[in-house]
Parts: sequence; C-alpha cells; structure tokens
Amino acid sequence: MDDDATRAANAKKGSPFLNTPQAAHYVGLSERTLEKMRVVGGGPEYRKHGRYVRYHIDDLDAWSRERAKRSTSDE
Repeated sequence: MDDDATRAANAKKGSPFLNTPQAAHYVGLSERTLEKMRVVGGGPEYRKHGRYVRYHIDDLDAWSRERAKRSTSDE
C-alpha cells in the first residue's frame, strides 16, 4: 500500500482531515478530478487551512452516499 493509501486507510484512527491525494484515493478518483471539482463544483465539501486544502472524512462519506444508485434509471 502506498503512503497516501495508508494514510487514507488510517484516517478514522487519527486526523479526520485528508489532503487531496489521500482524499482522491479514499473516494477512488484522481487528484486532478478533485481539483477540477473544486473549481466547477459537484465535488465533496472541502476546507482551506491556510493555503492547504483539506477534506473531512465525514464529508467524503456523505458525498459518496449522496451518489448512491440502484439502477441506471435512477439518474
């Protein structure tokens, strides 16, 4: 497991805040996709801690749950 994956997996045990690479790994998206979503919208809620972008793990979970589908006709 790479470093970002390890940190993402251990997020519930430590800090609930993930940086962009960790958050991307956690939700299964690329870093670039999360970066684009911050500009155009539609992505998970994030926070700016100084110049650093952080995602709270609960916000990532909530964002993922909002996208749950039972079939392709749910869209």
